[in-house]
Amino acid sequence: MNAHALEALGLTQATAQQGLDMVVDGGLRILGAVAVLIVGRFVAGRFRNGMRGVLERADTDPTLVPFFSSMAYYLVQAIVLIAVLNLFGVETTSLIAVLGAAGLAIGLALQGTLSNFASGVMLLTFRPFRIGDFVDIAGAAGTVAEIGLFSVTMDTPDNVQIIVPNSDVYGQTIRNFAANPNRRNDLVIGISYDDEIGLAIDTINRVLGADSRVLTDPEPVVAVSELGDSSVNLVVRPWCAKEDYWDLRFDLMRKLKQELETAGCSIPYPQHDVHLAATDAKD
Repeated sequence: MNAHALEALGLTQATAQQGLDMVVDGGLRILGAVAVLIVGRFVAGRFRNGMRGVLERADTDPTLVPFFSSMAYYLVQAIVLIAVLNLFGVETTSLIAVLGAAGLAIGLALQGTLSNFASGVMLLTFRPFRIGDFVDIAGAAGTVAEIGLFSVTMDTPDNVQIIVPNSDVYGQTIRNFAANPNRRNDLVIGISYDDEIGLAIDTINRVLGADSRVLTDPEPVVAVSELGDSSVNLVVRPWCAKEDYWDLRFDLMRKLKQELETAGCSIPYPQHDVHLAATDAKD
């Protein structure tokens, strides 16, 4: 075998060895990246759960626990991503400029998502409501179950889950029924025009005074509100603790009807009286 053949053979073997080394190196990098991703995902999940446990043991506001635990999870995931890029020799410093330009384009495409995120930060900062509060927001009413980075989850009284985007929550009027310790029941009771108004008011005040859930401060209000077409309407406005609102309302509607009827008052309802006039028959 001449010198040229040996030289060519040596180059071929060197090229093959170099290619094999590249394949092995690339395979090891890929396996390392997969391993880092798997371990990083596991560590991120454990870190999130650990953060949640620490915050709960520290009696942190339940509204803030999901927010900080989610932020911790995504922070670890970002560190894992940078580590994977380093395995492939990607310069993360030069990547920042690329990510900045890409972030601008993605931000324009995801305006709604970013708006939800910004609104979520504002909700967690100013906290117009907390987990467990009964609220009316964006045309939906329910008990707040979770305040996330992008949406608010509520459970309605009939156990239906409602998810409202944060941008719709923060940009709308929020009615928080649980913010104050006391609430006022607004009832309207109608009595007949033939009934004595003073007797009806005294009866209603007696029923309110006998119920321990009715607060004396502020004092209940019982007054004539309207002279209707078929009834004299009385407003009944007792105050109670927010936890007793619905039970008190249901009980008062029943008791007031029973006691007013016992006192001789009647609760009218719309009706029509038809009078037939007799006429002489003509041949």
